[in-house]
Amino acid sequence: MGRKFFVGGNWKCNGTTEEVKKIVSVLNEGQVPSSDVVEVVVSPPFVFLGLVKSSLRPGFHVAAQNCWVKKGGAFTGEISAEMLVNLEIPWVILGHSERRLILNELNEFVGDKVAYALSQGLKVIACVGETLEQREAGSTMEVVAAQTKAIADRVSSWSNIVLAYEPVWAIGTGKVATPAQAQEVHFELRKWLLANTSPEIAAATRIIYGGISINVSHVLVHSLLSFGCFYNVQYAL
Repeated sequence: MGRKFFVGGNWKCNGTTEEVKKIVSVLNEGQVPSSDVVEVVVSPPFVFLGLVKSSLRPGFHVAAQNCWVKKGGAFTGEISAEMLVNLEIPWVILGHSERRLILNELNEFVGDKVAYALSQGLKVIACVGETLEQREAGSTMEVVAAQTKAIADRVSSWSNIVLAYEPVWAIGTGKVATPAQAQEVHFELRKWLLANTSPEIAAATRIIYGGISINVSHVLVHSLLSFGCFYNVQYAL
């Protein structure tokens, strides 16, 4: 059986209540294949998770943009996996390049977060990707392999993980990896999974490209929901 198509939209730290309602309305009116064919996941800021979940059409899912590495407690500003489960939010994004680069989240820390989120029943969009300097130095695969290894060292099942290749240099810069560049990394990542996990995991794990930023005011729903991508959504409604 083939891998189900996956498309996600990361709304980042954007939006007001009215803007969120408007984009949900646009999504709800869109014509897309059934959930048997494609899995659609949107990721609003935490404060809008409840609003989006309650108003989004059946068959579309909601993801948080991050969660804490262990059970909640005295961790001001953090959101625990248990909280997301309590809110019936099924997905979470972990290891996004902005958090790795700006907040210095190390590979091992991200791996721990992925393992803990999975242990609490969440599904994970795990992000990997290189900086421009790393690409120009020819170390792209060394970087993404190390990021992937930190996850593989801590999990035994990949059935609830989608691996998103997000080159740092292609996020918010107007630059986009060419299809050949993205496909090359996808091929190498799947080859890495084959060599370091199992043939079953390598064959079944969905690997998507996540280095596309879009402006909501300029995008039709059918393009927003193109297969196999993870969009970084910017508001201009």
